[in-house]
Amino acid sequence: QVQLVESGGGLVQPGGSLRLSCAASGSFFSINVMGWYRQAPGKERELVATITRGGTINYANSAKGRFTISRDNAKNTVYLQMNSLKPDDTAVYYCNARIQRDYYTRETNYWGQGTQVTVSS
Repeated sequence: QVQLVESGGGLVQPGGSLRLSCAASGSFFSINVMGWYRQAPGKERELVATITRGGTINYANSAKGRFTISRDNAKNTVYLQMNSLKPDDTAVYYCNARIQRDYYTRETNYWGQGTQVTVSS
């Protein structure tokens, strides 16, 4: 009943920019935390950035100074603006959300299907 759909991935040259979007759909009480993770071939999935409903942000060191996370609570959408992209940023980027279906239910972790980001000349 809850779905996360990512968009905005693609092929970009080193030094370029991309903006990822993730929209949550369905019925739920609250999206407490939204974030982005990525996974490169042969590597574990790693955190990129998270943002709480109140606006508290956490970045991975690799993202600081280059990436910006934001969210529009009214649209149930989280964004990731990626600048100064490097080949090492190449990965599948996954949207993550911690969602309460109702007031009495604890958070449940949801994942999008992923969007490919390729940084190459």
